[in-house]
Amino acid sequence: MLFIITCIDKPDAAARRLANYDAHKAYLETAAIRNLLSGPLLHETEDRMIGSHFLVEARSREDVEEFNRNDPFNRAGVWGEITIHRFINRVDNR
Repeated sequence: MLFIITCIDKPDAAARRLANYDAHKAYLETAAIRNLLSGPLLHETEDRMIGSHFLVEARSREDVEEFNRNDPFNRAGVWGEITIHRFINRVDNR
């Protein structure tokens, strides 16, 4: 199954995000679920990161929740609001 994860940073998270960036990237490379696409969300008018977005493939929502719970950004308190939704890929124009 495909899932979309959207994580919005807490207002005071910039320093924690930078401090945990390498651990976050390493975690994504070794995680048990398949990370198909991911990257930072950017502020509309300022050149700064405000969150993260993922498209993942997993057997269950529980696996996705565990993946998200163990992400170094989440463990460090970078993210405030987190949403997880199942996703159907109807169009892929790559």
